[in-house]
Amino acid sequence: MGFEHYLELCENPVQFENASSVNNVFFDEANKQVFAVRSGGATGVVVKGPDDKNSVAFRMDDKGEVKCIKFSIGNKILAVQRTPKSVDFISFIPDYPHLECSQECKMKNASILGFCWTNWNEIVFITDQGIEFYQVLPDKRSLKLLKSQSVNVNWYMYCPETAVILLSTTAQGNVLQPFAFKSGTMSKMPKFEIELPVVPKPAKLNLTERDIAVATIYGQLYVMYLKHHSRTTDSPCAEVVLYQLPREGSCKKTNVLKLNTTGKFALNVVDNLVVVHHQSSQTSIIFDIKLREPDCALNVHQPVLPGRSIHPYRIPLTGLAAVPTQPPVPCELCILYETFSPACLTCAVCSPFSSGYLWYLQVKLPPTVNLLQDKGKLMDFLLRRRDCKMVILSVCTQMLNGGDKGGLPVVATVFDKLNQVYKEYLEAEQTYTVATESGPSRGSAARERPVRRQAVIDQSDMYTHVLSSFSEKKDTSHKFIIAVLMEYIRSLNQVQITVQHYLYELVIKMLVQHNLFYMLHQFLQYHVLSDSKPLACLLLSLESTYPPAHQLSLDMLKRLSTANDEIVEVLLSRQQVLGALRFIRSVGGHGNISARKFLDAARQTADQMLFYTIFRFFEQRNLRLRGNPSFNPGEHCEEHVVYFKEVFGEQAFMKQVTV
Repeated sequence: MGFEHYLELCENPVQFENASSVNNVFFDEANKQVFAVRSGGATGVVVKGPDDKNSVAFRMDDKGEVKCIKFSIGNKILAVQRTPKSVDFISFIPDYPHLECSQECKMKNASILGFCWTNWNEIVFITDQGIEFYQVLPDKRSLKLLKSQSVNVNWYMYCPETAVILLSTTAQGNVLQPFAFKSGTMSKMPKFEIELPVVPKPAKLNLTERDIAVATIYGQLYVMYLKHHSRTTDSPCAEVVLYQLPREGSCKKTNVLKLNTTGKFALNVVDNLVVVHHQSSQTSIIFDIKLREPDCALNVHQPVLPGRSIHPYRIPLTGLAAVPTQPPVPCELCILYETFSPACLTCAVCSPFSSGYLWYLQVKLPPTVNLLQDKGKLMDFLLRRRDCKMVILSVCTQMLNGGDKGGLPVVATVFDKLNQVYKEYLEAEQTYTVATESGPSRGSAARERPVRRQAVIDQSDMYTHVLSSFSEKKDTSHKFIIAVLMEYIRSLNQVQITVQHYLYELVIKMLVQHNLFYMLHQFLQYHVLSDSKPLACLLLSLESTYPPAHQLSLDMLKRLSTANDEIVEVLLSRQQVLGALRFIRSVGGHGNISARKFLDAARQTADQMLFYTIFRFFEQRNLRLRGNPSFNPGEHCEEHVVYFKEVFGEQAFMKQVTV
């Protein structure tokens, strides 16, 4: 098995020209933007993100070294910090272009550690003495203090997805005080303590911002602590400890990620996976906190996959040094593991900025298929990833075509996992439909239509991409193919999903092809194959091969109770006209059936007495319904009336009863 990289850099990196002339580089987590500042902004500021359409370039007066620079949400207002005491603001709103103002922190003798935008016009100053929450008023060229809180602050972390700020307090820095922001309000959340490792006395260990990261994983806010143990302990290997921070209630330790080595690390969160990069080995490992360990209150996780380096990236040469025939040069990816300044890059990976490149990290799913041998665990992993559908379908194909060692139990496990996700989506769709039809209730928010994720593998997907081709394989036992098809049907029935007729057709096709009529009869008799009109029609088509299929089809149509018309058509097509008439009378539908259809069928039999019987039946019906045995013009039976007269004479017509 080759060395497969399951982590790669995006194909279109964020690129800056003349990067060597850039004095300062800033990464804004909230807007996923990189600021390249030259000469304090006097010779230009270039702002780029993952999409070139959002690039911004401008100049500003050089008022000193830029310590921090960020746009508000939507690039409406620019905030620039140059001194420990104040932040400058420049409006990029079309109605108020380039209006400037400045705001000093309110607390005396305080120094601004940084700032965070929580809305397009709301900003938080974090100082060493607390936080100050402001509303920016660009038209008035001023700021309004909304709320402030005094607390000694060592450092801070911000999660833009949840608008939660963590403040490090106390001498050791391990007591964290979170604040949440929403629509002009600031809420103080319960503080919590990070459990530091035990170190030999008299040494003391302080928690620094290099050890902490915040990220949203599976919709929940987590604080990640990179914990290094003392070499004198029994287990000196580092680990990442996850604390879940809910909006309501206290923070609790929930997960421990075992790194199984020591050294310098950096963290990313990509597609809800925690990616840990190790400097000395230049490898990365990934963890999925949803892959729970059984019977364990605090989930302890090992890496999902073995450590691998990030897939090498080649940079095309440009400029004077470029030669048309020269191949791209490989990027020194080792640098990616050597420039670990922040503890959590969340989604971006930097090379030395002199190269002018910044990449977004992404997970390649196809290589994981061969690295994770447990098919059940592999499905759990894939079902939670973006762009997983085709990979999952390829796994199913490989599992069936490759003669998986686990056999049918493994196939059943995979089908059950797929159909559980499928069922959850169908239920969400049904709930949305019912809520939409009934209209919004008073005081409740309008429901959003459930998003169909890639993980939803429906029956059509399985039929088209997996089962149809699998059923045609000549080198696979037909018994195994039938068993697999029935296993998928069982799995659908188990979660109460209506099985589509084309799956039953695959089963019947296999049974007939191998002359397993007894098994077919058993499946139908015990309703293993559910009744449906398409299935009944398929059985009818098998009559020449298997004569009992005709009666099985009729029995199925009768059980459906909504297929009376189909049963009549079947009987008439077989010239069983009296049988069709008896059936329609038995279900009480003879009062409005087409007389012409029955008379046509009777004449085609060339049995004159049968035609007489059918004609007389409809005369009696007409007499009972209308008091006149004659046919109405709308019934279009004129030719049959003429034929009856020719064969049996006019005296044979039923006479109208007069009172």
